[in-house]
Amino acid sequence: MYFFIKRILDIFVSLIIVILLLPLFIVISLVVLVTSGRPIFFYQVRMGKNWKPFNIIKFRSMIKNADKMGPGITSNSDSRITWIGKILRRAKLDELPQLLNVLKGDMSLIGPRPELPIYVNYFKNDYSLILNIRPGITDYAAIEFRNEESLIKSADKESFYINQILPIKISLYKKYLSEMGPLTDFKILFNTIKGIMK
Repeated sequence: MYFFIKRILDIFVSLIIVILLLPLFIVISLVVLVTSGRPIFFYQVRMGKNWKPFNIIKFRSMIKNADKMGPGITSNSDSRITWIGKILRRAKLDELPQLLNVLKGDMSLIGPRPELPIYVNYFKNDYSLILNIRPGITDYAAIEFRNEESLIKSADKESFYINQILPIKISLYKKYLSEMGPLTDFKILFNTIKGIMK
């Protein structure tokens, strides 16, 4: 029953937010188009529920073909990030299109953040549990690592992420799974909004 209600709320809330923020979607799309051209959106394969890959949608915040010029991990000093991209990332506005992923059923509003398949493969045993549910836009890890890019100072970004950050994220994903329920979801949503407003 919880998952049924959660899905209904995901659809209802996401649809309302998309409708209310449609003018903002249009403005951001135009700004990205004018400042860095097409494409406006960035699509990247992430691992979803039951190990089913899907394309996560974001406003493009990096130069064209950035994913072919370096690792999937970025830091604040990454030269691939456009100037408008830095603004969008700081306010988390680049992630707004993920509401479309929620409407499609790829994601939930609340749940473990979807990871790149290459990094999931390093922790297959952990993800065999985590991927039993839909990944989400926000969760404990998203709140804890809201400023993740500022934490990555190592020259080897991927190694630092895999060995230092991802294990902590995984422990927080498991914490969510153990506490999952309406009250937990409400608490995470409230803390996410509070973090964005700071």
